[in-house]
Amino acid sequence: MKKRLSTLLIICVIALVALWSTPLPVRGWGAHGHEISGRAAASALPAEMPGFFRRATDQLGYLNPEPDRWRDRAESQIDRAMDSGAAPDHFVDIELVPEAARKAVNRYDFTADLIKAGQKPTNVGFSPYRMLELFQRLRVEFRLWRAEKSPRQRAWIEERIINDAGILGHYVSDAANPHHTTIHYNGWSGPNPNNYTVFTRERGIHFRFEEEYVGAKISLKDILSLVPGSARMIDNPRSDIWKFIGESNTLVEQLYILDKQEPFSATNNSSAHKEFVTARLAAGATMLRDLWWTAWKSSAPAMSAK
Repeated sequence: MKKRLSTLLIICVIALVALWSTPLPVRGWGAHGHEISGRAAASALPAEMPGFFRRATDQLGYLNPEPDRWRDRAESQIDRAMDSGAAPDHFVDIELVPEAARKAVNRYDFTADLIKAGQKPTNVGFSPYRMLELFQRLRVEFRLWRAEKSPRQRAWIEERIINDAGILGHYVSDAANPHHTTIHYNGWSGPNPNNYTVFTRERGIHFRFEEEYVGAKISLKDILSLVPGSARMIDNPRSDIWKFIGESNTLVEQLYILDKQEPFSATNNSSAHKEFVTARLAAGATMLRDLWWTAWKSSAPAMSAK
């Protein structure tokens, strides 16, 4: 009997260790939402994009959730340097950003402006700068690709371009989710006269909305038709990125109103909820496609000289 109990105890310990070692479900839109947003963007590329880029639809979709995969729980138990250091790149709480800080040239000037305003920068987030940095890196890489004569080295640059384009997609997709633009990122924070879902640090509305609901109810075909057929050339990427985040932030309360009407969940069949979510995923895919297109077009020598 003692031997049997000892064996059961060992099995239970092994099971607990396995559960503890398993990474937490990915953040953002969840792996599914991120992947279909990336695939939708890649499926709507103009024919004038380089062939190697247009042929990378599967890879660009796969790479969209990648920054969430880096936030591995097992790794964080060893050292949280990567997870805690990169976490602020996934969001920006608009309500905490002074107007003057939005004009900061880079994340370091932005940090200085936030500190001056009494804010803790890592609580505010850096997503607009993460997007802008990756966009500019992508434009430089396209410029290098245009100029490179060696087929071997050109192939290396292509690999770099696809990787950075896919990673850029993650942060654009994140910003399309209103939860990634607000202090109300996992429930309503502060005064709550309308009795919206309250803030929690545990799994709550954030997980129900972007992981459970999207995973169960949204497919690639739901958003493909919502991405405009013509790519837009973005004149001022910095300004447009802030505008994109601001537009997402205006929808925070609508998200909570919908959740109050009927909670987001894997069993929610409301057409209003689906319309809201597919519109946000399509907005992210559209912005991403347009950033890719702009990086390519504006890397041309004549345009670069302007």
